[in-house]
Amino acid sequence: MSTLMDEVETGDDPAADAPRHRFSWRQQTARLTRAGGLSDEDDGLIAAGLVDDIDRLAPFSPAILAIRWGTTAVSIALAIPFFIEADWTVVAWCGVIIALTLIRTANPLRYNGDTRSLIAVLIEVAIPVLAVASTGYWTSPFVFSLVTAIIVAGFARGFAFALRVAGASALAVALPDLARSDFEAADLRVSAQWVVVMLMVALVAGYARRISGEADRQHSVALDRLGRLADANALLFSLHRVTQTLPASFDLDEVLDTTITRLRGLFDYDAAVILLLDDTDSSMWTVARRDGTRLPDRIPSAQLPPPLLQTAATQSLVAQGNLLREGGPGMVPSTSSGLYMPLRARGSMIGLLSIEHSEAHHFSARDVELLNGFVEPAALAIDNARWFSRLRTVGADEERTRIARDLHDRIGQSLAYLAFELDRIVSADTKGDAVGPSLEQLRGDVRGVIGEVRDTLYDLRTDVSDSVDMADTIEAYAKRVAERSNLEVRLFADRGVRLPILQEREMWRIAQEALTNVERHAQARKVRIVWRCNGNSAALEVLDDGVGFPEGRSGRLDSYGIVGMRERASSIGATLELVSAQDKGTRVRCLLQGG
Repeated sequence: MSTLMDEVETGDDPAADAPRHRFSWRQQTARLTRAGGLSDEDDGLIAAGLVDDIDRLAPFSPAILAIRWGTTAVSIALAIPFFIEADWTVVAWCGVIIALTLIRTANPLRYNGDTRSLIAVLIEVAIPVLAVASTGYWTSPFVFSLVTAIIVAGFARGFAFALRVAGASALAVALPDLARSDFEAADLRVSAQWVVVMLMVALVAGYARRISGEADRQHSVALDRLGRLADANALLFSLHRVTQTLPASFDLDEVLDTTITRLRGLFDYDAAVILLLDDTDSSMWTVARRDGTRLPDRIPSAQLPPPLLQTAATQSLVAQGNLLREGGPGMVPSTSSGLYMPLRARGSMIGLLSIEHSEAHHFSARDVELLNGFVEPAALAIDNARWFSRLRTVGADEERTRIARDLHDRIGQSLAYLAFELDRIVSADTKGDAVGPSLEQLRGDVRGVIGEVRDTLYDLRTDVSDSVDMADTIEAYAKRVAERSNLEVRLFADRGVRLPILQEREMWRIAQEALTNVERHAQARKVRIVWRCNGNSAALEVLDDGVGFPEGRSGRLDSYGIVGMRERASSIGATLELVSAQDKGTRVRCLLQGG
């Protein structure tokens, strides 16, 4: 019977993913807004000079062009009889209308709210009004060209302006028409109908502009919201990549130790103290590190020596050459001179640094300059370490849950069994039965539980570090598993090439969980572990020849730690694949693509 063990493929290292491209959603939004129409409320912005050079007709250019050519074609068709009759007035105005259409096709009308563009719109209206008034009023072949002019006005400035233009145009044509000597009642009805048509066109144009402006605003809001989400996503991704590449030594204690060590190498002092402002109580200072002196762990602000109080108040260097004469002492009673500096990060003070000497005027101007250059990177390193330690504690509850689960799985059941056996032995002794053999058996069981506790604690302490890589860690753990379970474990691992320590730790925990599942649940005889790493990408594979999972159930067996493995893989941007079949074993594969 073939197993998944027979199908193992070591393969090449995973390829790095393709380069990512970033888009500025805010720039796209700005471009779309500049190309889009503005609502009536935006007139005030243009008048106030807050928005300029925005072509409010640009979104409607295709519609205006189609309407313009349509009305021009109708005007030409209606003017054909006048061409036959050689009515040169109509012919001339027809040429004007055609010329205007061609000009606006090549150079569309712009309106950005200034006087010049307003005059251009009014000229756009005046030309067809004059054409209609000069060629028969409402019976003119150019009457439909008024529709284009009113629509342009409505698209440019909305309802009110369109209605004013439509009313003025209608009056400019209707009043001279009414003054004709041959005007009849039927002409009045035609005039009224056209006035109503012009007003309706104005309303439609204004409404279309408002709908378009609202749509543009909604689109801009959606793009802006999407832009903020994209910015947040990019920031979170960058933070995630940073946390994955930070070294294991990036914690507060080691940064503080390094700071003191560097101080000792740069300055000749008798005592040095690093104080950090308590985040929960601004009146207290935590003594983070001390060198050459004994101090309590916390000091109230009121009990700080005068030089440090002055430093905290001014947030600047305080250098005192003779503390005894100038109101000392400092942090140490025997101090005669000292340098005191604030530790600043993110624009605020996070701590204080004090170096002191028993000699008066011990520190030189060179020491002051050196300390000025030292404190800024030191403060940033300390602040970064503090924030990073807070980020790392976010997963503490999950890790405690995992440890509790391990203790329950490996020790809890054994302790429950011991308690049951004790109850049984006590009951037998009460009845007068011999309990010697049972106690002997119980002693052996207790020793077995002690061994389980020792193994469990040792496993929990096993981890990759700066000095112990993934291959060595898996090898040591696999050896212990083989000794206590009689599993035949084979390891194929790349050595000498490593991932960033945090990524490697998560990969190790996935490997440990997979191997633990094989030991406890798989009933396997052999297990094969493959670790491939090129320093950027990595692949982990754990295969066994055990009983496997029924098809379709492997992804839902939460009790086997699969959910935890998936969460760990997700935390470092890796993928986890679990393949299993009844009586054919299980394969766990985790792939981390380099970026």
